[in-house]
Amino acid sequence: MENGSSESRNKARLAIMELANMISVPMSLNAAVRLGIADAIWNDGDNSPLSAAEILPRLHLTYQNGTIGGDPENLQRILRMLTSYGVFSEHLTNAGRKYSITDVGKTLVTDSDGLSYAAYVLQHHQEALMRAWPLVHTAVVEPETEPYVKANGEAAYAQYGKCEEMNGLMQKAMSGVSVPFMKAILDGYDGFKYVEHLVDVGGSAGDCLRMIIKQFPNVRQGINFDLPEVVAKAPKIPGVTHMGGDMFQSVPSGDAIFMKVCGNIVVT
Repeated sequence: MENGSSESRNKARLAIMELANMISVPMSLNAAVRLGIADAIWNDGDNSPLSAAEILPRLHLTYQNGTIGGDPENLQRILRMLTSYGVFSEHLTNAGRKYSITDVGKTLVTDSDGLSYAAYVLQHHQEALMRAWPLVHTAVVEPETEPYVKANGEAAYAQYGKCEEMNGLMQKAMSGVSVPFMKAILDGYDGFKYVEHLVDVGGSAGDCLRMIIKQFPNVRQGINFDLPEVVAKAPKIPGVTHMGGDMFQSVPSGDAIFMKVCGNIVVT
């Protein structure tokens, strides 16, 4: 431990302290989503810099007696934390600190379809999932049982199938991610124009197939393939059949099969 310069040791100590406190970042992001800060600042595209005190009334936090609630100082702490990670921009003015939305923050703004990445944030911070994180070390010690199962008694998707709230949040999260992603793909990709039967592996609610079929009417049949408990709650979409199964066992056949992997689309 005593090897190396005093400066390098101090940097190392600061680095490990920062890592130990990193939970403050996703939890601040979670708080920002729950409060609706991004929509409040964005204000239908205005995005004028606002102080915490100016943002607070737009969050519609009211007490039972009808008075406006909330603490601007604690709100500012959240804003400053997320500013340091590029979610908001801070503007120093004569009236104090003000905040606007960055490109990163815009992903949390509700669009015309009622979607954003906000549900994706909340889905990753559900109570059941948070219970599993302190047990990650058991994946090394006892690999036969997943930490999530240890924490909750059953696998995640089994719970989604039983809990309408969890399943609804998961599907909204996947829609919030998939729809803008697929819009970008369809702006420059025309490979689906030769396909009649298309299979989406891991398609969740079927948003991608819905968008593809709308743009490529030659796709006469779409199969949205996902776990049974996921597709059981998927909405009806003209031209799309929801099919449950396990992709590690087999997938339905079609003229083309595609799936999204880490921000990329793979078509076979």
